[in-house]
Amino acid sequence: MESVPVRCPACGRDHAYLTPVYPCPCGTPIAPPVLRSGVVEPITHRTWNEDWVTVRCRTCGRHDQWPQPELCCPCGTVLRIPVHSPTESAPGPDAGTLPTHIPLPRTAAAPRPAFRPMTIRTGRDAVTAAAMYLRWLGYRDVVQPAERPASRIDLRAAGLIAQVDSTTRPTPLRDVECLWLNGLNASVTSVFFSLAGYAQDARARADGLCIPLFVMDLTGTPQPVNGPADELLSTGA
Repeated sequence: MESVPVRCPACGRDHAYLTPVYPCPCGTPIAPPVLRSGVVEPITHRTWNEDWVTVRCRTCGRHDQWPQPELCCPCGTVLRIPVHSPTESAPGPDAGTLPTHIPLPRTAAAPRPAFRPMTIRTGRDAVTAAAMYLRWLGYRDVVQPAERPASRIDLRAAGLIAQVDSTTRPTPLRDVECLWLNGLNASVTSVFFSLAGYAQDARARADGLCIPLFVMDLTGTPQPVNGPADELLSTGA
């Protein structure tokens, strides 16, 4: 993954953004071509078209839609990372000699369809949207308890637990550490979803514990905000 320096225009913090890598159906790992000289913009209003970017595979020439690169600053600002358009990217050495559509390798996973989000109006909607996203990633038997347990675990699946923070303040360090302890006790993966982003120390702790962090907007579309989340999005369950 390529690291790109990003400065938040709202608070002035500097970040090292790791470009996510996705699997092309041909088996080649690809990444959105981040425009280093581009202007990073805060996201104040979302549209479906702006949430996706076209990425061209340099091996097979295929064009696919992948999530627009974004970064969630601890100050609460969600930043859109600019990328090159496919026409601006130089073609690969064999792009003109390969067919547009080629059979999937036997070892390649079938590409997932586009995620269909649901609008979030309540805290319960946020939990439901997170459950839908986990199913989209490939997790089986995702269960939502009728009432939130004392452990604050909102979702359980085979080999996974997840917590959803639907409050309007950034998720604190304590919540991330409690989720990690619950996952450690159950010997399962822990995943966190938040509507307002994460406190800086919570984000750093999650990186050290390899806990995937996702931020959600009111359209119900989770976006990865750290390396473990990017990896989970790339590989699925």
